[in-house]
Amino acid sequence: MPTEDKKILLVDDDELITMSLEMIINAEEGFNVVGKGGSGREGIDLYDKLSPDLLLMDIRMADMNGLEAAEEILKRHKDAVILFLTTFSDDEYIVKALKLGVRGYLLKQDYKSLPAAIKAALNGQSVFGGAVVDKLPALMNKAQSRESGFDYESKDITEKEFEVIQLVAEGYSNKEIAGKLFLSEGTVRNYLSTILEKLELRDRTQLAIFYLKNHQ
Repeated sequence: MPTEDKKILLVDDDELITMSLEMIINAEEGFNVVGKGGSGREGIDLYDKLSPDLLLMDIRMADMNGLEAAEEILKRHKDAVILFLTTFSDDEYIVKALKLGVRGYLLKQDYKSLPAAIKAALNGQSVFGGAVVDKLPALMNKAQSRESGFDYESKDITEKEFEVIQLVAEGYSNKEIAGKLFLSEGTVRNYLSTILEKLELRDRTQLAIFYLKNHQ
């Protein structure tokens, strides 16, 4: 029995962009663009009406921007899967997007990887373009220390494990972390595996994003 196509909603104030994206996405087996909007407010209305599996949305738009729209949609639909696709890798935008809890942040020049990114997001993965991932270590350096809205004690995170989390978030390799904390690389790997398990995260990138979201 064939599986039902995943419903995709597109929101961008450039009609040529939405038409191009519709062609790219509909050409991929298993996807179906069910609606297109031109503003954040229209995106909210269409999301309520169409209940898409994934919303692909620009950030800078007239009437209401994508960040504001995503916040409202996530209030109404906490399980909404939202990907931002924008021209701007602005630090403030990235931080706000991560704090909102959207599934990913991609740049429009990465459009060729869009079908794979949509599949990954629908499978529960966080998706970020290379230029965005490159910015994460610098953004981490702006984050506060252990003061955050997240209760690390509830996950049984030790002080040493928290130090490892901070250093991973700042972009250090296992070898560099081992040197800073006077540990072996094997011990650092063990710490990292334990941390990922405790926080229910998949990899270093997710850990860095988690830290940023909770300390910015």
